[in-house]
Amino acid sequence: MGSTADNDPGFPSGAWVGFYTYYARDIRHRMELHLTFERSAVRGDGIDDVGKFTIQGRYATDTRECHWQKSYLGSHQVFYRGAQRGRMIAGRWEIGTSMSGSFCIWPRAFGELTGEFFVEEEEAESPVSDALAEAVRTSKAGVANDLLNGAAILFGFADRGGHAGQHDA
Repeated sequence: MGSTADNDPGFPSGAWVGFYTYYARDIRHRMELHLTFERSAVRGDGIDDVGKFTIQGRYATDTRECHWQKSYLGSHQVFYRGAQRGRMIAGRWEIGTSMSGSFCIWPRAFGELTGEFFVEEEEAESPVSDALAEAVRTSKAGVANDLLNGAAILFGFADRGGHAGQHDA
């Protein structure tokens, strides 16, 4: 997938948290992960509301893209594809052609499901908005909408106009 650096701050090894959503639904399903990024490979394990799982995949520091297989112990596999944007990795997950949705994960050190860690003191514009705008321009069909839906859920607004929405968490 491209060049790598073992100590890339965009792909820090360690504890990560985040969520996934099912296509066209607002409910966040929490994930806890422990990931190791090393020489273009990502591996790890974690737990969510489905169960325990392992992670194996690839990442590229030059394109900021990554993909992995999430394998539930003794059960099914889920394919994840996303990109590092700011301090998060966000994208789309799929189980074959039958199920899909969006996901967003970030290093646990930056907080829980509040979104506060995305705001830098010196930035007037939201880095998440900038990342999502870039994703809209560069993503394949469907991924941009999933990213926008995931960000709306994460920040508790229903649209870019800031109209508040009701979300289960």
